[in-house]
Amino acid sequence: MRGLTLGKFAPLHKGHQLMIETALSEVAELQIIIYDSPEQTSVPLPVRSAWLRELYPQAQVIEAWDGPSVIGNTREIQQLHEDYVIQQLGISNISHFYSSEFYGEHMSQALDAINRQVDPPRNQVPISATQIRSDPYRYREFLHPRVYRDLIMKIVLLGAPSTGKTTLTAALAEAFNTQWMPEYGREYWEQHQHNRRLTPPQLVEIAEGHLEREEQRLLESNRYLFVDTNALTTYHFALSYHGMAEPRLAQLADQAQQRYDLVLVCDSDIPYDDTWDRSGEVQRIIFQKQLLAQLQLRRQPYYLISGPLEQRIAQVQRILQRHQLYHNLLTNPA
Repeated sequence: MRGLTLGKFAPLHKGHQLMIETALSEVAELQIIIYDSPEQTSVPLPVRSAWLRELYPQAQVIEAWDGPSVIGNTREIQQLHEDYVIQQLGISNISHFYSSEFYGEHMSQALDAINRQVDPPRNQVPISATQIRSDPYRYREFLHPRVYRDLIMKIVLLGAPSTGKTTLTAALAEAFNTQWMPEYGREYWEQHQHNRRLTPPQLVEIAEGHLEREEQRLLESNRYLFVDTNALTTYHFALSYHGMAEPRLAQLADQAQQRYDLVLVCDSDIPYDDTWDRSGEVQRIIFQKQLLAQLQLRRQPYYLISGPLEQRIAQVQRILQRHQLYHNLLTNPA
């Protein structure tokens, strides 16, 4: 037996999962058609199809980049969708068509398949994708962690020591009613440093430990997660301490370039706080220059955040007013 289901999965939620898992328990093969649908969601099709492929590797996921976008129950619209699935995608030999929507009846008839409706009144999973899109944080209990993390904008704050990263990161989390990820390296350094130094393997442990904790904070975040430093900073400390970095740390630093949706660099225009664990104001200036050079070398776009705390918060607020997750910032220039 071969099953078929289709949808936008924008986003994939537990109601969809109930339908897919029911199908997988009843048929030997399952095909899932996922539509592009940019008019309804900004989450790119490859991101949404990755959810399905990772959670249900036993199913065949078909990306419908040119599928019909019109929705309705007229015979003309029904025919449009039927022709697309059967003729354009070449879907055939389907024994069961799975859905919880009105289109299950006409699509199953066109496929000569059983119309397998799964929880159409939403009694088992009382949620819709429309509700979730209105407020993912409110309805996050209906989302798999793998899905929810991709709905959070990850914003990393970089800068030399004593440029106000931690203060600003915490303040932004409070301003936006969300979570922030403290610099795990500081916690680790206080516990393991010897003569104010760490070994190359320990620096790898910092970068990996930071990422693990960051992933947990993502699941508790509301729209944004503000992150105090990343693996690029740890990589720089490795070069500064030892003149080299472990290959794993270099890899994590490279991966950080694609991980974050926005990079904010805290300017060194605030007074230097000369605590015992820091190397002095001259070193701060050098570190800042080297960090900016690393970002430029990697062709990493960033915003320089300057001024006192309130000015910095306002600057970030203005940036976020015109930047949305998975949107091109250049479509809404300052």
